[in-house]
Amino acid sequence: MSSTAPTAPAAPDSPLARRIAELDLEALRTRFRDNDEFIAIPGFMPAAGLEPLLAALPALEPRIHRNFIPGHKKGGSTSRYDLDAVAPAYPAFYNDPALLDFLRRLTGQDLKICPPDDPHTYALYYYTEPGDHIGWHYDTSYYKGSRYTILLGLVDDSSCRLEWELHREDAGRETVHGGTALSPGMLVVFNGDKLWHRVTPAAAGDRRVALTLEYVTSHAMHPLRRFVSNMKDAIAYFGFRQVFARGARR
Repeated sequence: MSSTAPTAPAAPDSPLARRIAELDLEALRTRFRDNDEFIAIPGFMPAAGLEPLLAALPALEPRIHRNFIPGHKKGGSTSRYDLDAVAPAYPAFYNDPALLDFLRRLTGQDLKICPPDDPHTYALYYYTEPGDHIGWHYDTSYYKGSRYTILLGLVDDSSCRLEWELHREDAGRETVHGGTALSPGMLVVFNGDKLWHRVTPAAAGDRRVALTLEYVTSHAMHPLRRFVSNMKDAIAYFGFRQVFARGARR
């Protein structure tokens, strides 16, 4: 973990900042550390904070890119470029000083926002057709430092569950299995290189929409790893046009 001193709490001048001020940060930090850098916080985002994010969803429907990788994943996604173009509430949330301050204090890391050419900086995942899911995986960091994934539940009229295994790579500890529905307002935070996780398949009539955010400890990335990261995002999430020729759609 970084030795960077936690920054001071942001002033409680928004629904999110007021909610953060109510949390027992020390207890959350202890749970996060004990779970090998993983935590799920139900009811993190107040209804007033969710409203602008939910209000933007209809405008994003035409921009959903459907993807299917046999044996691994099926679903829909929208990248940061589409969110930047038509849904400014999402970049505003990602860059919210109160949120970033909270995440830095929770993780004990000097987290940085991602570079503007990273399509996965903030994105939406849609599980809205039968069989939509993603199989077991890590959120591998292609950056030289660590990558932290944040999930926020937006819509969850579904049977899908986020499932995980803690301490899977630690021979000295017993693997802990867990799972939860990603209810609206729930925040999940984890180190992408440590949490083995999946989302179980959607059933007919299910609708699940989740926001994912990405913060890193270093912006450095080898050009070859950048290419691999972009290929992964193009094939598994957003499509080649969105990742490699995004200017055509903005």
